[in-house]
Amino acid sequence: MPDRVMITDPEVFFAEGCGRCDRFATPDCSTRRWLSGLLALRRLAQDAGLEETAKWGHPCYMHAGRNIAIMGAFRDDFRLTFFNAALMQDPEGVLEKQGPNTRHPDCLRFTDNAAPAALAPVIRAYLAEAMRYADQGLLPLKERSEIDLPPELVEALDADPELAEAFAALTPGRQKSWALHLTSTKTPATRLSRIAKGRAKILAGKGATEY
Repeated sequence: MPDRVMITDPEVFFAEGCGRCDRFATPDCSTRRWLSGLLALRRLAQDAGLEETAKWGHPCYMHAGRNIAIMGAFRDDFRLTFFNAALMQDPEGVLEKQGPNTRHPDCLRFTDNAAPAALAPVIRAYLAEAMRYADQGLLPLKERSEIDLPPELVEALDADPELAEAFAALTPGRQKSWALHLTSTKTPATRLSRIAKGRAKILAGKGATEY
């Protein structure tokens, strides 16, 4: 399925999937395999007082106007990924990098539906830590980058490992073309729309102006 059918209601994610592939609303959707574990993560996030929304086709949890964590289901695992991961202290050493191009350990990765319940005290503590940073308005120090990416794209890459891998594989010129394409509009909503529409092109290794 094309990116334009990505779900916008978190309830649909738990009932049918994210809408980004042809397994959507079928018994083969990854959300079916991991449903009980995903629902356990959802309860922990809701009990923490986080606002539930849907972004990039997945349930995203917010606090104080900031994205705190996002949930995802994959073929071999399911995850809870933290935004602004450079701030996280990770005293239990449980956070993992999503891939080789991820700068900081940012996700809790599960391969057992019972694992979130077993790790519940840690998950609660990590969510509370991230919420404190949001309350205080803290952000990680900006890391040096040759290309200044708009925040909406940074968050989309953090939330979508497949997209992050594909974007990292683009030539610097193609990466810059996407940065320019997105920053040419002033509204975050339009930038998010352009990211969603451009996802397939990025996965295909194309720049913003290529067809």
